Amino acid sequence: MRTFGAMALATAAWCGSVVAAQAQDEQVIEVAGFADFLAVDGNSVWATNEGRVEQWTRKGKRASVAMTKPCGAMALSGRDLWVADCQENALVRIDTRSATKVATIPTGIANPKGELNVVAGAGSIWVASDQKGVVSRVDPATNRVTASIPVSPGSYYLAFGQGALWVVSSESATIQRVDPSTNTVTKTTALGKEPGFLAAGEGAVFVQEQGDGTVARVDPTSGEVSGRVKVGAVLKYGDIDTGGGHVWLRTTEDQTFVILDPQSMTIRKRVGKAEGSGALRYARKGLWTSAHDVHTLTWWPNPAKLAR
Repeated sequence: MRTFGAMALATAAWCGSVVAAQAQDEQVIEVAGFADFLAVDGNSVWATNEGRVEQWTRKGKRASVAMTKPCGAMALSGRDLWVADCQENALVRIDTRSATKVATIPTGIANPKGELNVVAGAGSIWVASDQKGVVSRVDPATNRVTASIPVSPGSYYLAFGQGALWVVSSESATIQRVDPSTNTVTKTTALGKEPGFLAAGEGAVFVQEQGDGTVARVDPTSGEVSGRVKVGAVLKYGDIDTGGGHVWLRTTEDQTFVILDPQSMTIRKRVGKAEGSGALRYARKGLWTSAHDVHTLTWWPNPAKLAR
C-alpha cells in the first residue's frame, strides 16, 4: 500500500518549480501533494494526486481536475482520461481538452486502498470492480457497464494487449487471460508470491512478483510463464511498463527504476537513486517517473540512450 509521506523530505517553494537537471540529464519537477500514478498524453503526463488529477509538462502544471479520491493506474483513450475513484466507488471520465469531468459511472472498485488499474482495449474501458472477483467492462459510447466478468478473488491488476485482457490476482497468485470477444477467462496460470502490476507489450506480458522480487514473463499464446528475472529482495509498490524494445520497472528500493531485456530476461541497467514508491510510464522521447515520498515528477530523456 502506498503511504503518505513515508519518506517525506522538506522542500522549499514547491508550486511546480522545475529544478536543475542532474546526472543522467533527467529533469526533476517539484509537485506538491502526493503525485503517484501516471498516464502519458502526448508531450504531457497526467498524475493522480490528493483530491485531484493533474496534467504536467516539462514546463510545469497545465491543468487540474478535482476528484474525491483518485486512485490506481489510469487509462487514456482518445481525448478521455479514465480514473478510478476509491471513495465514490466509481469510474470517472475526464475530457482532457477541457480538463473537465464529464461522467461518473458507478462500477464499484475492487481495492479501495488504491492498488489497481483502469485499462482501455477492444473499444472498451475495463476496471476491477469487486474484491470478490469481478472485472467490469464499460462502453464509452454509453458510459454503461456492458459486462461483469467473473475472475479470481482479489483481482486488482489489469493490462490490455497481445489480443487479450490480462488480470492478476494477488490473493490467488495467478494471472488470467480474458477473451474480449466472449468476456470469459480462457487461461489461468500460477505466479510467484504477491503478484501485482503488469504490462502487455514487447511480445509478452510482464508481471511484478512483488513478494519474490522478480518479474515474470508470460507467453500470450500459451498463457504460461516463459521466463523470470530476479531484481531485488522485494518489488513492493512500484510500477511496470514496456516500450522501445525494453521493459521499464519502477522500484522502491535500491534505485529509481530498472531496465530489462524482454528477450533474455536480464537486467540491462539500474538507474537513479532510491526515492521510495512511485509510478512510471514510457514515452517515445523519454520516461516519466513519480516519487510521491519526495514530491517529484521526473522526465528522463532519450530512452534508447538510457538503455545503453
